[in-house]
Amino acid sequence: MIFWQTVLGLAIGFGQTVSGPACCRKGNDMQLTKELSDNYTTILKEELVAAMGCTEPIAIAYAAAKAYKELGEMPEHIRITCSGNIIKNVKGVTVPNSGGQKGIETAAVLGVVGGNAEKMLEVIAEADDEAREKTRELVKAGICDVALAENVPNLYIKAEMWTNDHKASVTIEEHHTDITEIEKDGQTVYFAEKTIGPKDDSEGPKGDRTKMTLRGIIEYADTVNLSEVEEVLERQVSCNTAISQEGLDNPWGARVGKTMLENWSDDVKCVACARAAAGSDARMSGCPMPVIINSGSGNQGITVTMPVVTYAERWHLSKEKMYRCLLVSNLVSIYIKHYIGSLSAFCGAVSAACGAGAGITYMSGGSYEQIGGTITNTLGNVGGIVCDGAKPSCAAKIASSVHAALLAHYMSTSQKEFLGGEGFVESDVEKTIKNMGYIGKVGMKETDKEILNVMIDKVDVDSCL
Repeated sequence: MIFWQTVLGLAIGFGQTVSGPACCRKGNDMQLTKELSDNYTTILKEELVAAMGCTEPIAIAYAAAKAYKELGEMPEHIRITCSGNIIKNVKGVTVPNSGGQKGIETAAVLGVVGGNAEKMLEVIAEADDEAREKTRELVKAGICDVALAENVPNLYIKAEMWTNDHKASVTIEEHHTDITEIEKDGQTVYFAEKTIGPKDDSEGPKGDRTKMTLRGIIEYADTVNLSEVEEVLERQVSCNTAISQEGLDNPWGARVGKTMLENWSDDVKCVACARAAAGSDARMSGCPMPVIINSGSGNQGITVTMPVVTYAERWHLSKEKMYRCLLVSNLVSIYIKHYIGSLSAFCGAVSAACGAGAGITYMSGGSYEQIGGTITNTLGNVGGIVCDGAKPSCAAKIASSVHAALLAHYMSTSQKEFLGGEGFVESDVEKTIKNMGYIGKVGMKETDKEILNVMIDKVDVDSCL
């Protein structure tokens, strides 16, 4: 094992193409029950769904499209009431398929005039030039206003719309497609109790994130029949690779991915960072291509995918081995993010990069301890990156997080790890993950509020310094 790690480290350090000892791992010493295995499969199928652009404006468009469908006629006025985190994540991004338009009002109106609620997070995929122009006209005319909701979940959207005779509203909470209430003319048409996993309009079992463990994830990746998840993984690789290449080929956003490749090297580590960043370059600037998300985020979906795909290609892995590595990457990201929550001041690129690093350590034949070490080393390094909303600079945060995860991988496979008692790091990786979750969900709550206050100019920064 050490021999292989040394060979791989030397070869990859010089940017050479190497075939690694993928998945030649020590046993996990755990027998996963069918119930737990099925739970992981359910979670993957719930989480790895297609979305266009940044998921927050898309969720607004979805809520508006559902409310419009319930209303049954063109509204005379629209109001979007949402949490601060939604405002934060919509302010700086281009609404996809909108012709370059930005903002909550644009997302809502385009969902009404050009949306198809049945397509959920691809709700505005079919919007045409007529819908885009109508959106410009209606937004300029002031058909839509926006209000901040207080004392609600971090992910909260309420779309209300009126005509002279009727009113309809749709409320989304906790997850981007999680409709909790629909009202028509003052009557509750639909009401849902909150569940553990994301909901849509379909019936069926929901994955229980509280039953996830790192050992369980590794055992699942080792043993699951790939026919159960092959379709969703193939879609993830296809869609996320395509938008990554779009970001490298064309001048989207701040061109973080292109800049890395143009100025650094063809080293596998650089390419892994660049390909992840490039997908975000395109996505944050309105590219209408679909992304397969992770933990409700397209950026996180790209981040868990592209580094693993890049290493698998360089190491000439079979598709089956790459898929098993992607299972680790996806599920580790979901596991960590479960403790933090849907939206937070904690940058989701970090939890996604932990997943990618864990997947690559698994790919190289790493043990449970080494995979855990990669996660610990990543969190101990870049766990403090803050989220100040969705925007083009997310691509740079992805590049930094993936770089940290790759450093963490090479450290852990060389028996180097940050130790328990150093900061929030514990000797047990499961406890470290929970510590980071607490910091992201509870400790950074006030940070989140102050970031929003700065973004919407509700604080005089000069007077506070």
